Amino acid sequence: MYYQRTLSTMIEKATKSFKVVLITGPRQVGKSTLFEKMREPNRIKISLDDTEILALAKQDPNLFFQVYQPPLLIDEVQKAPELLLQIKKIVDNTDETGLFWLTGSQKFSLMKNVSESLAGRVAVLDLQGLSQSEKNNEKNRGIFIPDIPLQTKRPVFTVRETFNIIHNGSYPQLFDGKTDWELYYKSYVETYLMRDVKDIVQLGNELSFIRFLKILATRTAQPVNYADLARDVDMAPNTIKNWVSILQTLGIIYLLPAYFENNIGKRLIKSPKIYFMDTGLCAYLCSIKTAESLMNCQFSGEFVETYAVSEIIKSYIHNGKTPNIYYCRTTNQEEIDLIIEENNKVYPIEIKKTVTPVLSMAKNFKLIDESKKGVGCILCLSEKFIPINKDLYVIPISYI
Repeated sequence: MYYQRTLSTMIEKATKSFKVVLITGPRQVGKSTLFEKMREPNRIKISLDDTEILALAKQDPNLFFQVYQPPLLIDEVQKAPELLLQIKKIVDNTDETGLFWLTGSQKFSLMKNVSESLAGRVAVLDLQGLSQSEKNNEKNRGIFIPDIPLQTKRPVFTVRETFNIIHNGSYPQLFDGKTDWELYYKSYVETYLMRDVKDIVQLGNELSFIRFLKILATRTAQPVNYADLARDVDMAPNTIKNWVSILQTLGIIYLLPAYFENNIGKRLIKSPKIYFMDTGLCAYLCSIKTAESLMNCQFSGEFVETYAVSEIIKSYIHNGKTPNIYYCRTTNQEEIDLIIEENNKVYPIEIKKTVTPVLSMAKNFKLIDESKKGVGCILCLSEKFIPINKDLYVIPISYI
């Protein structure tokens, strides 16, 4: 089954405005499938997974574009960065837009080459796994902000349904009705993820990196502590920092920066929090094999928070926007799980694994300057949207 993707609207707009459109994101999130579903009959698809085509692209880019003329869809363009300079020459000699659609999974080298060769000529869009709104066939869902009027007819999930969704993950292949969950993630880690990592950095010990992945997964929704990770993995802190950076660049994790405000700045913890962008992958790395086990495990609250944050991030990037999101934690352990800056307002959000939220869960919203504060909310497992007052809502997680 194919799910309509929110990003398709941005692709349509970008194709009319830019000569080149690039979609980046992790492997297997549906980048080439999305382009393929939108591809016009006259746009040729070229996959650089074909060794003969890849050899031509790398050895003679000029001949490559004599054989394959735009408009083109080129899949996994990072495998042949030699094409980018030739693409620049082609698009600089025409006013026509939408000549090239490109996909790329390795942003480390790809974005450096793109910024050097195609600056001002390319629209760069990011794609992650399926959002819940896409699974619900609501591809036109906008960004999540608590004070945007919320449609109370949106689907609401029970606690068990929510943990099934969190455990299942968001990679499109998992929704074909026949893919085995554990086998899929085992193959994903061993083939796609490890291959991409080894393309970027030489791993002296692959087992150490796998151990690092598993330990990192248990730290989702927590501030990054490189020293603790280094000790637990038995690797140097600089190596751990490099590995975290690689996973961030591959789109596997998201580093949520700490919020800084002058009146509380000296009391704030400044380390970013780490979130896995796919909760199914995170559960696999934690050896949590079933949704039932996830619901009852010690990390269940962190998984609810990880799911909520990743869905909010998707609501932005799938609409072609950059999320201005943060978290806040003071040295006194006062914490706001998520802060969204939008429309010159600061929206505080608390994320809880509860069906019965109480007002005191929002007590730390006082840390935000009143002159900047927008509507706050408690995102939780409640099955009802409840306006507690004009400044605070209880919002079911399914509403994101």
